[in-house]
Amino acid sequence: MEKPTLTIALSKGRLLGLTIPFLGQLGIVPAELTEESRRLTFDVPEKKIKIILVRATDVPTYVEYGAADVGIVGKDLLLEQMRDVYEPVDLGYGFCRIVLAGPSGNGNGERPNGHSKLRVATKYPNITERYFLEKGIPIEIIKLYGSIELAPLVGLADQIVDLTSSGETLRTHHLGVVDEIAQCTARLIVNRASLKIKYPAVQKLMEAVKKELKKSGSRESKVKVHR
Repeated sequence: MEKPTLTIALSKGRLLGLTIPFLGQLGIVPAELTEESRRLTFDVPEKKIKIILVRATDVPTYVEYGAADVGIVGKDLLLEQMRDVYEPVDLGYGFCRIVLAGPSGNGNGERPNGHSKLRVATKYPNITERYFLEKGIPIEIIKLYGSIELAPLVGLADQIVDLTSSGETLRTHHLGVVDEIAQCTARLIVNRASLKIKYPAVQKLMEAVKKELKKSGSRESKVKVHR
């Protein structure tokens, strides 16, 4: 098989289920690629494209270091990792928010558990640190990898910084949004060297993506409706 011109990194998990139909409209999704796929690489020879599946948190790394020319990843991870990648297109789907949340009545800066500093549990330590630095509030960050909303309920933290879409999980655990830190959607990212060395192929892909977004009635405008 002819060597692929572009390698695209896609994230496993929730975003993949939204990305497959979108890329399908561009004709670059092989039939064997599904949300349940156990394979990690897929070839699209007619488009000279290779697709690789990696953990969502690893997509920016693969693109920054050139193991993938292009990637699709949530804006939350780009804000957290601050990787040196080009971010040309907001794909508009996968809308969610990064929020500061806590037990009802727990306002910004309060320490209901009597800690010397506000304890904030999160899987986004960099976003959290920047947010509270801007507000001049000293905090202690507790890094967690899952079940973030449990932390205030068992006294591990006073508040949390987490990703939410509908807010239903927060409400289920009797937590309320204290502040919205950022709004996030899926983004197309490109390796900076690939943008120069493989410019025709990268540009062709970006134009196809933008054309599909426009044809679909602009997914970006749909995001604004949610806001």
